[in-house]
Amino acid sequence: MAVEHFDVVIVGAGLSGIGAGYAIQNQCKGKRYAIFEGRDSIGGTWDLFRYPGVRSDTDMYTLGYHFRPWTKPYSMADGASILEYVRETAREFGIDQHIRFKHQVKSAAWSSDTARWTVEAEVGPDQTRVTYTCGFLYLCSGYYDYAEGFAPQWPGQKAFTGQVVHPQFWPQSLDYSGKQVVVVGSGATAITLVPSMTDKAAHVTMLQRSPSYVLSLPSSDGVANALHRWLPATLAHKLVRAKNVAFAMLFYAVCKRKPEFAKKVFHGALTKQLPADFDFKTHFNPRYDPWDERVCFVRDGDMFKALSDGRASMETDSIDHFTPEGLVLASGKTLKADIVVTATGLKLKTCAGMRFTVDGRAIDLGKAYAYQGMMLSGVPNLAFCVGYTNASWTLRADLASRYVTRLINYMARTGLSVCIPTCDESTMTPEPLIGLRSGYVMRAVDSFPKQGATAPWRMAQNYLSDLLNLRFRSVTHRNLAFSRAKDTP
Repeated sequence: MAVEHFDVVIVGAGLSGIGAGYAIQNQCKGKRYAIFEGRDSIGGTWDLFRYPGVRSDTDMYTLGYHFRPWTKPYSMADGASILEYVRETAREFGIDQHIRFKHQVKSAAWSSDTARWTVEAEVGPDQTRVTYTCGFLYLCSGYYDYAEGFAPQWPGQKAFTGQVVHPQFWPQSLDYSGKQVVVVGSGATAITLVPSMTDKAAHVTMLQRSPSYVLSLPSSDGVANALHRWLPATLAHKLVRAKNVAFAMLFYAVCKRKPEFAKKVFHGALTKQLPADFDFKTHFNPRYDPWDERVCFVRDGDMFKALSDGRASMETDSIDHFTPEGLVLASGKTLKADIVVTATGLKLKTCAGMRFTVDGRAIDLGKAYAYQGMMLSGVPNLAFCVGYTNASWTLRADLASRYVTRLINYMARTGLSVCIPTCDESTMTPEPLIGLRSGYVMRAVDSFPKQGATAPWRMAQNYLSDLLNLRFRSVTHRNLAFSRAKDTP
C-alpha cells in the first residue's frame, strides 16, 4: 500500500499548531500539509488543563493570533475562552480539515537519498502503526508532558484520608464545597487556583516552599477597549499588540538590568494590595532576581483580595510528612486538609518524546544545538516551536512559523530540497535552551537541545531582535547547508 506523502507535517493541534497551519496554507501556496494531533480535540494545553480558574497570564492581544484579532472586552482570558478562540480560528480558516486526530507521533527517520522524513504514528485506541512521509517536519507540540505531571511523594502520603489532586488531571466531579484545601506550590497554577477555590471551600491555604515574584494585572485593558470602539478591529489589534509588546520588553529589561529597583517596585505594588501587617518578608521575598524564574501575574488582584479578607492564607515552609488528617511542616506546624492540590509543577518532554534518526543514526536531542532557537544542528528539514519565557508564547511561535514558510519557499524557488544547520561544537559554549532556573526546567535540562553564547545559536528572548532576524533577514546563512536529494539527477 502506498505511503501518504505531505510537503509538511505539523505535530500538535494546539495554539502553535493552528498558527503554523495558517502560515503554511497562506504562505506556501500549493504545499500539502497535515497536522497530527495525539489527542482527540483541538487546543493542546488549553484543552488539557481544566482546573478551577485556569487562565492566561499574558494578554490576549499578544497571546492571540496576529491574523485573527482578539475582540472581547477583557485581555486576561479564562481557559475556556482561549480554547474556543483557538477552535474558532481553526474552523474559520479551514485548518481543522487538515488535522488527523488520535495520531500520536512516535518516531521520524530521515533519508538523505530521498530528502524525506518517514514518520510513524500510533493511531486510535488500538494504537495501530501508520507510516507517512514528508519533506519538512515542524514540531508544535510545546514542551509539556501531557501524560504525566510532576508529583513528588512525601512520607506518610498514603495514610492521608483526604484527596490528593494534581491540577493537570483535575477530576471534574471534585466537590470542594466547605472543605479545607491546601494548594502546594508557588507558581502560576497555584496562584490561579487559590482565589478560584475560595468561592466554595471553607478555607484555602497556599503552601509554598519558597516565594515567587507576583504582580497584579487588570483583566480589562482600557486603552485596548477605547481603540476598539473608535478604530477598525484589525488596526486596533495591531496598535494594542505593539503597545503590549513594548511594555513587556521594557518591563523585562528593567527587571534584568536593575533588579534591586525592580524588587522595590514589586514590594511597593504588594503593599497597596495587602494589609500593612502582612508578613511580606516571609511570603513575598524570593531568593532570586526577577525573571530568573517566571514572574506570576494575578488577575485583578484576586489572590491578594482572598488573602486580605481571610478566605485564603499563606505558609512558606516545606512538608515534613502527611498525617491522616493533613500535613506536618518542617517547622512542626500542622495543617488540616480535606483536599491537597499538588500544584508542584509540570514535567517537560522534548519534541513530544519522539525518536529521531538521520540516515540510520540516532539523534541525541540533549547534545544538539538549537539554530535560531528552532532547528537542530545536524538534523535536516526539521523545526520545533518554542515560545518566549518572558512574554507571550505566540509572539515567537508566529515568527517561527513565518520563518519556516520562508525557508520552505526559498528551497522550492531554488530547486533545493535539504537544509541542515551546522556548527563546530568545539567552539560552542553550551547553555540551557530555556533560560530559567525554575525547578521544572532544571529537572529536564539535560534532555533538551542546548544553545550557544551568540547568535544564531542563542535565543534572544527579544521580540524586536527576532522580528528582524526571522522575518526580514535572508534565510541563507553560513551555518545552513543547502543541497538536493542524493537521488536527484
